Amino acid sequence: MVEKREGCINASLKVIGDKWTGLIVRDLATETQRFSHLQQSLRGISPRTLSERLDRLQACGVITKQVYAEVPPRTEYSLTPKGRDLLPILEAMADWGLKYL
Repeated sequence: MVEKREGCINASLKVIGDKWTGLIVRDLATETQRFSHLQQSLRGISPRTLSERLDRLQACGVITKQVYAEVPPRTEYSLTPKGRDLLPILEAMADWGLKYL
């Protein structure tokens, strides 16, 4: 049985089941990132989409957002323990992609 309780896979897909979210988590796996660095890494993502995904990940408790009162303002994003728990899932997806693509 793949799913221990009905709805678990759906709940996971609501968090990481779109085009960019898994890649954002991937980029935050190694270090804290600024918005501009994430945007450079995720070629093709619009600033609006990146901002929406970051807001949703923060609302889900997957990332934290730290705003520094500097001129110009600096904002950094990092994974929470809940976000780090997604890394084995992304690693399994990467292994599958390596094997079949």
